[in-house]
Amino acid sequence: MARLIVATPGFPRDRPRRLRASRALRDLVAEARLDPSMLMLPVFVREGITRPEDAPGLEGHKRYPPESRELVEFIQEAMDLGVKSFLLFGIPSVKDETGSRAYARDGPVQAALRHIRRELGWEPVVATDLCICGYTSHGHCGIPRQGRRGAYIDNDETLKVYRRIAVSQAEAGADIIAPSGMMDGQVAAIREALDGEGFSDVAIMAYSAKYASSFYGPFRSVMDSAPRFGDRRSYQMDPRRRLEALREVYNDLAEGADIVMVKPALAYLDMISLVKESFPYAPLAAYNVSGEYALVKLAAREGIAEGAALMMEVLTAIRRAGADIIITYHAVEAARLLREGFNPF
Repeated sequence: MARLIVATPGFPRDRPRRLRASRALRDLVAEARLDPSMLMLPVFVREGITRPEDAPGLEGHKRYPPESRELVEFIQEAMDLGVKSFLLFGIPSVKDETGSRAYARDGPVQAALRHIRRELGWEPVVATDLCICGYTSHGHCGIPRQGRRGAYIDNDETLKVYRRIAVSQAEAGADIIAPSGMMDGQVAAIREALDGEGFSDVAIMAYSAKYASSFYGPFRSVMDSAPRFGDRRSYQMDPRRRLEALREVYNDLAEGADIVMVKPALAYLDMISLVKESFPYAPLAAYNVSGEYALVKLAAREGIAEGAALMMEVLTAIRRAGADIIITYHAVEAARLLREGFNPF
């Protein structure tokens, strides 16, 4: 713990305001700095549409046809602003019990990946969300079974599906596989599957501390992925638990994760800080989720706050807490403002 030195007679008086007197001084000593290269942009692709459509609940975002010119243009626009990494989500035209379109060779993510690689090569870093909630008829992240307490999610049967999805996404051109289902042992199963098929160079970004949060609402509308029965509290983390996150992160790193994540971000800044302090060697991503994004947009629309300044304050807080990578729907807007020299501080 840092020692607090109190000014006494004979010592210069401490005046922190000296370094706040001008913007140049504040910039000189700033500890948390933002750069577009640390922002990762979520991108949605949907089967069965011929033109981009608005993403419900995510102002300014769209769902793109997987092999469309508009998808490539959107990614290129972000890259021109300095955003180099993307997190790809797929929405199938047909759902079933096991989410088979998630691992189909012509599934939405796989088709989009191949299209991106044909048009843009390997310059963009493309991570692929690995889960089946958006692909299944029941909306859960795993395979449901009936047990003595009623319906439950079968962890180990789900891992078999995750292995297939990971290999399929790697074959299509993913740089990073991002398992988000919070199944025990998912990182080890995916690492083994990737290595066994010759994809040892494909990284894993684990949703390690993913909480059962109410901030996911707009995302679930975009993905049509809300559970059709029950909820996800039996596998996503309890918001009241703090130290359990360290256990989850430790397990994922031990199983072969290259990057770990805290999700959500803004409401869980304490967790970002705790994870970074506990595992300083591990790259840490924080997911600034859809509900957090929607609150900023609402505040700006209602005149409660100046939108650009509020957005930059939120992203700076996430960075200050310890995030190395910020997954955010603000990425393009923030990158543009950073390029223009916008500074609300």
